Order: sequence, then structure tokens, then C-alpha cells
Amino acid sequence: MLKNFNIFSIQSEEDFNEKALEIFKFQYNNTLIYKKFVNLFNIDINNITHYTQIPFIPIEFYKTKKIIHQNYNSQLYFQSSGTTSMNLSKHYIADESIYQKSIINSFKLFFGDPSQYVFLGLLPSYLERENSSLIYMVNYLMQQSNHEENGYFLNNWEALNSLLKKLEKNNKKTILFGVSYALLDFSEKFPQTLKNSVIIETGGMKGRKEEITKEELLKKLQNSFHTSNIFSEYSMTELLSQAYSMGNNIYQTPPWMKVLIRDIEDPFHFYVDNNKSGGVSIIDLANIYSCSFISTQDLGRQSDNNFEILGRMDNSDIRGCSLLLL
Repeated sequence: MLKNFNIFSIQSEEDFNEKALEIFKFQYNNTLIYKKFVNLFNIDINNITHYTQIPFIPIEFYKTKKIIHQNYNSQLYFQSSGTTSMNLSKHYIADESIYQKSIINSFKLFFGDPSQYVFLGLLPSYLERENSSLIYMVNYLMQQSNHEENGYFLNNWEALNSLLKKLEKNNKKTILFGVSYALLDFSEKFPQTLKNSVIIETGGMKGRKEEITKEELLKKLQNSFHTSNIFSEYSMTELLSQAYSMGNNIYQTPPWMKVLIRDIEDPFHFYVDNNKSGGVSIIDLANIYSCSFISTQDLGRQSDNNFEILGRMDNSDIRGCSLLLL
């Protein structure tokens, strides 16, 4: 029987901590891989009183382990991207309605009612493979929007350019989700002024173009589209929630998601709002039936409940190797 934790009603830090502890114990008792991992620390889980004390599972586990509640054998999963089919992360989903609620509640928090927008997708590397959580998200927003202009574009940039100009002329609010390298290529070929359209870049430069910083990317897109802000979305295969940046690479999370910055030398110590860079760890309470507590390979910095993504860790695949022997 699926359990309801009412995570979308969280309104305070105390609410978050209470739900996080409740879900931690639920996952310890029901997600066997996570329980085995936690037991390596030889701790009494009843002594954990704050979410910063909870063990965070390395994100690499999703590459080799099926992390799901022991009573569910779901056929639905999301899979990470990669140049080969080997060693890709898989996130099995016991209840896709939780992902749908997370998508909608987070979008409404940052942008309002999705029915007000036309949604366009410039996501070639994601459309060309199956089981993408990003494509699922954009599809679901398109369903809630139900505008006839909704659609995806692979390499037909002329059609995207024409549609954007038409939507601008008709004063239709539009959101274009785009992978970074495709947005950059499109913007260089078809620069234009966007007044009613919001660009949300979703990352994805690695291996596609010469590496540039996020700040350089955003500046190039701002100049090409003559807009003051380029927004960004931060999530990953192993999560069911999204953080959004409303500009300048500064991200905010919805109330049921939290980003912590850990000391790279001491992964059990978290920095708190002090502008120090470190490893990004994520609490995603929407991951009820897998694991809500994940240490990622990203580098970040936190301040005043906001965070920045600074890049990726070097040699990230070998960190924590002693804990990967499960």
C-alpha cells in the first residue's frame, strides 16, 4: 500500500525536518540497499534528530543497484544519458503520480499555472533516447498546458524560429526548455528579441562544444535573445524534484527539496549558508520509494537558502570507493 507523507504541505523548517526524519526511517526499513548502506556507519537511527545527521547515499549506487521499496517491482524507470548504454543510472518509480505532483507544484511555485504557457522543447539529446525524466516532465507540462503550438524541435531550427516569432507577435506566453549546447547553437543562428518568451536551460554542454562557464553561457544567451534573464532548471535522473534559477545561476528549491553543501575532505560535515564551495548533497522528499538522501558529483556553493552549481568533481567516480563495495 502506497504511503502518503503529505510532503507538498511543508511550510517550515520544522515541517521539513519532521518529514525528512519520518521518510528516512521509512526508507531504512523498506529500501534494503539503503538499509545496508546505513548499517555500515554503525549508528542508532533513533539517535538521529536532524536531517543533517542522516547518511546520504552516493549517487553512483543508481548505476549498479536497484534502489526501490522492497514491496514494489516497478517497470517504470528513468535512465541517465551517456555515450554508451553501459554504466547508466536507473531510477525505478513506484508511484509516478508523486513525480507529477512534484512537477506541477514546483512549476506553479516559480512560474504560475502551466495552462498560461505554450511549451516548446529544444532537447535533442534527450528526445533521441528513452526513459528521460526531463522529457517526462516537459511532456507532463505540455499536457497541463494543452496549447496547440506545444512541441519539440530536433534540428528544424527554422521552424522553431518561425514559431517563436509568431508567438511573440501574438503576445503568447511561452517557455522554451533547451539543452545548453542546442540553445547556444540556435541563438547564434537565429538571434532575436524575446519579450513574452522564457528560456529555461537544462544543462548539457559536456562533450558537445568547447566547455564554457555557466556565466558565459547565460551571458551569450542573454545577448542573443535580448533578454535580461535566462532561467535554468536543476534536476537529474535520480531525483523527482526540480530546483529553478530565475537568473544568474542562483537556484532555489521547492519546500520538499533541500540542497546541502558538504566538505569534500569530510563528507559528514555540511557547510551552512557560508559561501564555501563543496560537494552538493540533496534531500528530495519526493523520492519516497527509492532514496531521498543523495550525495551527487556536483560542486556547489550555498548562501541564504539559495545555491550555485560550480561544476563537477574531479575523479568523482572513485570517491567514496570503500562504501561502494555493497
